Amino acid sequence: MSDTQVSVSVLSANPLEYGKEIAKVEESGAEMIHYDVMDGVFVNNITVGLPLLNSMKGRTSCILDVHLMIINPLKYIDDFAAAGADIITFHIESESDVEETIRSIHRNGVKAAVSIKPGTPAEAVFPYINDVDMVLVMTVEPGFGGQKFMDMSEKISAIRKYAKENRTVGLPLDIQVDGGIDDVTASIVKTAGANILVSGSYLFRAENMAEAVRTLKEDNSTNAE
Repeated sequence: MSDTQVSVSVLSANPLEYGKEIAKVEESGAEMIHYDVMDGVFVNNITVGLPLLNSMKGRTSCILDVHLMIINPLKYIDDFAAAGADIITFHIESESDVEETIRSIHRNGVKAAVSIKPGTPAEAVFPYINDVDMVLVMTVEPGFGGQKFMDMSEKISAIRKYAKENRTVGLPLDIQVDGGIDDVTASIVKTAGANILVSGSYLFRAENMAEAVRTLKEDNSTNAE
């Protein structure tokens, strides 16, 4: 049985049908709803914010997996935690102090994760490997859904190896991958060591989302801890 988890990106959902779309996600067997927040500064797009997340709080059994692609995430940690985030991911390339932001997330009783863009090396997350619950490796440039997958296998493998050798606290590190994940690329990132897959376009375009989720989870020997 695969240990892979799926986080469904509502960036690809129909914004006029969010209630129905979220119900579809719940019925699909996916564990998480991936909620992308973009400010038009850190990335060249503007998306949803606090009100929609707050409307989901208490109305879904899925983990609310919030990805902040904003220039100053530290400023908004308290607000997103209060709005219902179960996991808050922010970019180490942002302007906020990384360690202070991680501490702020944990003070709110929320899981903390750091993310890196395709051009940022794996080594950038190594100093925080004992402080975070998850690392998100972007396999597209953050900002827009539906982009072509970039193979970050070496980066994923390097983070997994470093975590196995150096992580000394808490549970094993989760490695999440976001960008161009489908039935083909899922196998690539799982083999490299990822255990949480973010997928949007592939799942929302599928005739049967539940079947598509099962396809992503199919066990083909991940290297997760």
